[in-house]
Amino acid sequence: MTAETSQVAARSTAATGGIEHGTRIAGLRARMAARGIAAVAVAGPENIYYLTGLDHLGYFAFTLLVVPAEGAPIVVTRDMERATVRTQLPWCRHLTFHDGEDPAVAATAAIAELVPRGGSLAIEDESMFFPPSIRGRLRLALRHRRWLDATAMLAGMRAVKSPAEVEHTRAAARVSRAAMDAGLATARPGVAERQVATAIWHAMLASGGRQPGFEPLIRPLSMLDQEHVSWGERELREGDGLFIELSGCVRRYHAPMSRTLYLGDVPDEGREAHAAASAGFEAALEALRPGAVTGEVYAAWQRAVADRSSGARPSRHHCGYLVGIGFPPSWVGGGEVLGIRPDGRTEIVPGMTFHLMSWVTRPAGHALSDTALVTDTGAEPLTGTSRGLLVAA
Repeated sequence: MTAETSQVAARSTAATGGIEHGTRIAGLRARMAARGIAAVAVAGPENIYYLTGLDHLGYFAFTLLVVPAEGAPIVVTRDMERATVRTQLPWCRHLTFHDGEDPAVAATAAIAELVPRGGSLAIEDESMFFPPSIRGRLRLALRHRRWLDATAMLAGMRAVKSPAEVEHTRAAARVSRAAMDAGLATARPGVAERQVATAIWHAMLASGGRQPGFEPLIRPLSMLDQEHVSWGERELREGDGLFIELSGCVRRYHAPMSRTLYLGDVPDEGREAHAAASAGFEAALEALRPGAVTGEVYAAWQRAVADRSSGARPSRHHCGYLVGIGFPPSWVGGGEVLGIRPDGRTEIVPGMTFHLMSWVTRPAGHALSDTALVTDTGAEPLTGTSRGLLVAA
């Protein structure tokens, strides 16, 4: 194991980390002080990015950010990431482990220095990037510390976007629209799904986006219920419906959207399904306002869909979810995210951004969605492609 301190200035972390990241770390430290926490250990790339701005793909190897109650944070990474951390985070300390060495040894050293015996350590317990084997060895080596879960605390901090984050999300929404428009313009009977994917990827990158946390989802309506299956070797056929869901990505912020396109004549059940999905979306958008709770938004969506689809009451698990920072393999920032679900009690506040979805299955499958920003007076859709009935010309 090697250690490196990269130009840690005598100024505060807020100053050396920049205003935005300094403010976030100060906010985390206020929460830590309220709970008597000596340090927080963060493993998810989204939360590490949120707190420091570390933006790379090396997170596939174990990476840990340890934020102490005061002083410079410590970043634990594979030694290969030395140049990246030195360049991007000169205000942080850096501990590394070589290939073949146990990452838990470096992580233990970082935490033991910052959390005394009997002190409290909060870790991101639910992160998919915190392997149980490493966590187990850490718990054994640091068994004289008090262990807490930091997952909810970190998620709560990221729920409301700062003005800078909102601007990044708006930029991502512009990329989403360019990519969706390109995909819809390309999709015609006889065109291969891969050609639609190619047009989407080209537009996504050409309009200023970068690799999103999730690849575009492109599949026929006959496969709509296979929710995370994308394009394959299929060719689009006359009479099919096509589902496209995608997100632009700017500075790791996402703005997902989805549309359903009909290739030829639209069957009556398709028209009814579109009317139901559209009514549900508009109702959810109207209900998405400060002071409401997520369960109320879901109920508004559910009622509107039922009213337009022969009284069939939809029972989908959610009609949207918080969205923001994402790294592959997810654009939602982890395996679990706050959703707009039945009986949800989370209060809606300005600055939240939701992927607002209206997905119906009766009398036929149909889906449309947009990213919406909660404002002081309501909700503003950020992605702009028409939500009307889409038919390939």
